[in-house]
Amino acid sequence: MRARQWLSRHDPGFSALRRAGRAAIVMPLLFALAGGVLRNPDVAIFSAFGSFAMLLFVDFGGPLRERVQAMVALAVVGAVFVAVGTLASQPVWLSAVAMAAVALLVLFAGSVSSVSASASTALLLTFILPVTLPGTVASIGPRLLGWGIAAVVSIVAATVLWPAPTREPLRGPAVVAIRALAGRLRADTAYLLGDDDPALTADRDRTIAESDADVTALHEAFLAAPYRPTGLSTPARTIVRLVDELSWLESVMSQFERYAIKPSGPVGPTHAAARTAKSAAADVLDEGAVVLAQHGGDPSALEAALHRLAQARSEVETAMLAEPMSAAAAGGVAEALVTTLDPGFRAQELAYAVSTVGTTISLTARAERRTWWQRMLGRQPGGLSGPVAAAAERASGYVGWSSVWLRNSIRGAIALGLAVLLANVTGVEHSFWVVLGTLSVLRSNALSTGQTVLRGVLGTVIGVVLGAAVLFVIGANQVVLWIVLPLAILVAGVAPAAISFAAGQAAFTVVLVLLFNIIAPTGWTVGLIRIEDIALGCAVSLAVGALFWPRGAAASLRRALSDAYRESIRYLEAAVTYGVGERDAEGSYGGELRAQSTRAAAASRRLDDAFRTYLAERGTKRRPLAEVSASVTGVAGVRQASDAIAELWRGQPPGDRHTAEARGALNDALLGLEAWYRELAAQLVARGPLPEPVPSDPTMVGRLAGAVLESQAASPDMHDVSTAVRIIWTADYLQVVSRLETVIVAPVGVLRDEVGR
Repeated sequence: MRARQWLSRHDPGFSALRRAGRAAIVMPLLFALAGGVLRNPDVAIFSAFGSFAMLLFVDFGGPLRERVQAMVALAVVGAVFVAVGTLASQPVWLSAVAMAAVALLVLFAGSVSSVSASASTALLLTFILPVTLPGTVASIGPRLLGWGIAAVVSIVAATVLWPAPTREPLRGPAVVAIRALAGRLRADTAYLLGDDDPALTADRDRTIAESDADVTALHEAFLAAPYRPTGLSTPARTIVRLVDELSWLESVMSQFERYAIKPSGPVGPTHAAARTAKSAAADVLDEGAVVLAQHGGDPSALEAALHRLAQARSEVETAMLAEPMSAAAAGGVAEALVTTLDPGFRAQELAYAVSTVGTTISLTARAERRTWWQRMLGRQPGGLSGPVAAAAERASGYVGWSSVWLRNSIRGAIALGLAVLLANVTGVEHSFWVVLGTLSVLRSNALSTGQTVLRGVLGTVIGVVLGAAVLFVIGANQVVLWIVLPLAILVAGVAPAAISFAAGQAAFTVVLVLLFNIIAPTGWTVGLIRIEDIALGCAVSLAVGALFWPRGAAASLRRALSDAYRESIRYLEAAVTYGVGERDAEGSYGGELRAQSTRAAAASRRLDDAFRTYLAERGTKRRPLAEVSASVTGVAGVRQASDAIAELWRGQPPGDRHTAEARGALNDALLGLEAWYRELAAQLVARGPLPEPVPSDPTMVGRLAGAVLESQAASPDMHDVSTAVRIIWTADYLQVVSRLETVIVAPVGVLRDEVGR
C-alpha cells in the first residue's frame, strides 16, 4: 500500500508505469522472436529498440482513436527514416550531414504540429539507430521488418494493455471555476436588483469567496501538474490560455463589483442594458462550462450564447449613445455624464472578457473535433485556408534568431550531427550509444547541460556497478537473464519519471548489460564500453551547449517577455491611432493595425514557446511557477485591451472634429503607458531597476466627457455622439492597461532578479 501511494505521488495517473509495463512485456517477446526464431540480428535490434521508441518515448494524449492514429503516423514516418538512415549510413560525412538535417526537420516540425512535437524523440531514434549502424541496400529489408513488427505489436499493446485514459488535469478545475464565476455574476445581479436583503448580500459574498477559491484552485492544479502540464496540443494550449483568461475575468469582475452602486430609484437605459449584458455573460459562462466538461463537445449552444452576448453589447452601446445627447440637452455636467456611462463601460469590459473566455472554449472544442489529418498538419480552428497555409503560418512565427524553438532545433541538429561524426571517426564500438547520450543530456543552456551530463555519467556508472552485481549473482544462466530482463525494463521505464534522470540512466544501463549478455555473454565489461560512449556523447552536448546560445531558456524567457510587452504596447498604440488618428475613408491605418496585431501575436507565441521551454527544462527551479505565470499574464491583458479598442473602432468612419480635441488627452495617456512599458521591457533584459507604477489620471475621462457635452450642445449629431462615446471608452481601456502596472511590476521584478543567474 505504501509503495502504491509513493508511486502515485511521483507518477500521477501511473502514466510512466503504464508505458514501462507495456515495454516490459513487448520488448522481450519481440527480441526473443527476432533473435531466437528469425535469427536475424537486424530484425532483433530494430524490433527491440522500435518497441522502446513506440512504447516508452511517446505518450500521445486525447481519445484512444486519436492516439492510435498518431502511432500509425509515427510508424509510417519511422519506416521512411529507417530506410533513409540506412542509405545515409555511409560514408561518414553523409551520415553526419543527414543526421543534422533530419534532426533540424524533426525538431522544428514540432512548432507546426503538436503530434510531431510529442513524437520528436521517437522519430529521432528511428533515424539515429540506422544511421549509426552501417548498412547497405540489402539491410533495409530486415530493418524495416524489425521496425514494422515493433510498430504493429506496440499499437496493439497500447490499445489493449491498460489503455491510458484521456489526461486533462486542468479541464475539471476550469469547469468548476467557470461555473462559479457564472454564479457570481447572477448573485451580483440579484444583489443589485433586490432590496437590502441580508440573504442576497450573504449569497453575493459567498459566490465571490467561492469563485476566488475556485480560480485559485485552478492555478494550484496548474502548479501541481508536471512541468509541461497539458502537453503541446492545440486544445491543451488553449486550456492553459484559458487559465490566464479566467484570472483576467475574475479581476474584471472584482472591478465591476467595486464600482457598482445599487440604484436608489428607477434605472436608466444604460443600467438596464448593462444588466442584460451581465445576464448574457452568465449564460455564456454556463454554456462554456457544459462544452468544456466534455472532450470534443458541440459548441453550437455556446456560440449561440456568444451571439446573444454580442447583441447585448450592441444594446449597451446604443443606450450609451443616447446619454450624451440627453445630458447635453439638459445642460448636464461631465461628472454626471461619466457616472451615467460608467455602468455601460463596466458592462462592455466584462462582456468582452467573457467573450474572450467563451471564444477560447469554442476554439478548444473545435480543435478537439478536428479530423486526424487536420491535427497532423497543424490546422487550427477558425477558418484557415488550408493545411499548407496553416503550417506556413505556424512556422513563420518561429523563424528568427529570437525564437527559442528555432535555436533549440539548430542546437540539437548540430549536436546530433557532430555526435554521429565523432562516433564514426573515433571508431567506438557502439556509436548509437554516443548519439543517444548526446540526445538525452542536451538542454537549453550550458549550466543545465553540464548538470545533466554529470547526472547522466553518474547514473551510467551506477548502472554498470548494479549490472555487474546482477551478473555476479546470475552468472551465465540464460534463463534467469530472460526472467530478469522484463523487470529491468520496467524499472528503466518508471525511474526517470518517478525517481530521477540519473536513476533512469542507471536502470537503462542495467537493461543494456543484460541485453548484450543475452546476445553474446561478455560479462559486465560491456558496461565500461557504455560509460565511454555516454561520456563521449555528453562531451558533445556540453560543447554545443556552451557554444550555441549558452544562456538557455531562462534568459530567453526574459527576452521573450520583454519583446512581448514591447510589441503589445505597440499594438495598443496602433489600435488607438486607428481609432482616433487621421485616417482616410479606407482606413489607411487598418493595414498597420493588422500588421502590428500579427507582430504582437507572434511575440506572444514566442513568449509561450520560451515559457514552455523554461518549464520543460530539467533541474530545480529557483522560483514558483505561479510567479512566472503572473509575469506573463500582463501581456495578455495589454493585448486584450488592444483587441477591445480595435474592435471598438472597427467599421467606424474616419476621424471628425471630436478626434482633434480628444487626441491630445489620449496621446498624453498613451505616451505615458508606452514610456512605462518600454522601460519595463528594457530593464527586464538589462536587469536594472524597474519603473514604479504610475497612477492613472482620474480626470482624463471627465475632461473627455466635458468635450463631448460642449460639442453636442453646439451641434448634436448621432455619428458625432458615437465617435465621442468611443473616445471616452478608449480612455477607459487605457486606464485598464494603466492598472496592470501595479499587478505585474512585482512578479516581473522577481523574474528579473532570480531567473537566469
